[in-house]
Amino acid sequence: MSKKINLFSNLKSDFASGLVVFLVALPLCLGIALASGAPLFSGIISGIVGGIIVGYLSQSHLSVSGPAAGLTAIVLTAITDLGSFNAFLLAVLIAGLIQLILGFIKAGSISNYFPNNVIEGMLAGIGVIIILKQIPHAFGYDPDFEGDESFFQPDGQNTFSEIFNIFDHIQLGSIVIAVISLAILILWNKVDVLKKIKLIPPALVAVIVSILLNEFFIQSGSNLAIVKEHLVSLPVPTTLEEFKNIIVTPDFTAISNSKVWIVAITIAVVASIETLLCIEASDRMDALKRYTNTNVELKAQGIGNILSALLGGLPMTSVVVRTTANNTAGAKSKMSAIIHGVLLLVSVLAIPTVLNKIPLATLAAVLLLVGYKLANPLTIKHFWKKGKYQFIPFIATFGAVVFTDLLKGVALGMIISVIFVLKGNMKRAYHFRKEEYHDGDIIHIDLAQEVSFLNKAAIKTTLSEIPENAFVTINASNTVYIAHDVLTLITEFAEVNAKELNIDVKLEGFKKAYNLENNEYFKSTVTFEKKYNALKRKVEIVRSNK
Repeated sequence: MSKKINLFSNLKSDFASGLVVFLVALPLCLGIALASGAPLFSGIISGIVGGIIVGYLSQSHLSVSGPAAGLTAIVLTAITDLGSFNAFLLAVLIAGLIQLILGFIKAGSISNYFPNNVIEGMLAGIGVIIILKQIPHAFGYDPDFEGDESFFQPDGQNTFSEIFNIFDHIQLGSIVIAVISLAILILWNKVDVLKKIKLIPPALVAVIVSILLNEFFIQSGSNLAIVKEHLVSLPVPTTLEEFKNIIVTPDFTAISNSKVWIVAITIAVVASIETLLCIEASDRMDALKRYTNTNVELKAQGIGNILSALLGGLPMTSVVVRTTANNTAGAKSKMSAIIHGVLLLVSVLAIPTVLNKIPLATLAAVLLLVGYKLANPLTIKHFWKKGKYQFIPFIATFGAVVFTDLLKGVALGMIISVIFVLKGNMKRAYHFRKEEYHDGDIIHIDLAQEVSFLNKAAIKTTLSEIPENAFVTINASNTVYIAHDVLTLITEFAEVNAKELNIDVKLEGFKKAYNLENNEYFKSTVTFEKKYNALKRKVEIVRSNK
């Protein structure tokens, strides 16, 4: 039974971190909604539900949920194919139900098979992506939507070409604000007096200073003034009717449309995988090394997606960028994620005009530091020292995440890790010892504790290379499990191949559970014992005469 958590025990640090995540999440929610071809408020709704509902139901202490960049292409295509946003919302609702089922059948356990080097490679890759994607925003060049994590962008550019385009679109005011914001964020944790101020996060100070500074630029007519295109752009409802239009409901008449079900299954699978990856990453970040029940997480995500769909919101996942920002800001419990959701709800309803004064450049400064925390060069050095079997999957995941996207990068890392596991498993299946002798060989094959079907190829190769007239001992004394395929292979070698090549075979330590005792070959070991002992004495005589 898990220990009951007091959500209010770390309220001071959780409020400060929740405030930082709110500032980061706001433009990401809007940007992802814009890129998905959905109403802008659908991203905010997803962020609110992900923060308050999923934050409360989840057992993760650091994870923050909301609309995910990894789903933008799926959402954009689905809305077009289904013909309406309402029909798409039905697909999201069904996806939530599927996630609930996955949680109940304990599908979340698959996360236990994600290797640490792949997770760390994913985090480092995302860190580099954040840095590269935020550099244009820091320079006042904002054509790509906030939150984009793919190498190839919807506007036809890629991560690197976007950076090169900066020089034709430099906005000096954005650079000034980005530099000042970075200075505040860095110095806040280095100056002793400022370090003691725990309740006010440096990100909030940077945002307030940037708003005031830009207002000064505007009022003074300075050419440093940042125009509306480079500020947060949240829709501001002015009438009751406009508020009502924010809530869009699913079109249940589309339930018989097969495309709706295909989209629902796609969203459920992709969102669940991204969530499980993020949960593993957040547990790795946690300084207290607390573990999250991933089956409970899938249920929480399912409920979150159902509610989000009923209110007109986008599908959600646990999101690495927000989770990292949460951890970096000093979150202690899931109260931080809940507070971020409450702040999203209150602020978009009460102070949307103030939010629309926030320069994107100052939020870019916040994310640049988040990216650096993830892509710390010491991580690369750490895995380099661990050897090629740890480093290669790490660096492959890292590179593929940067140059493709999160899921493809992780898939490549997993494939390489599996290949290494299979290779290592084949090597560790048995220990091969051979003592050369002029009349033949005494060969010892000691099987490992577990011998699976994956070891069949290696054992088959070894047996086929045993020379004629040899004496072979296959020892299973320390073995607790042998796959049926391997047992059959050993039996056939002893009964057929060995006789043809005049090879004497002795099996040691094979247990009754293997059902080998009923085999006639294994009953007749007396002759072998005599031959084997005679040969051993012969070997000893030869050695003593040398």
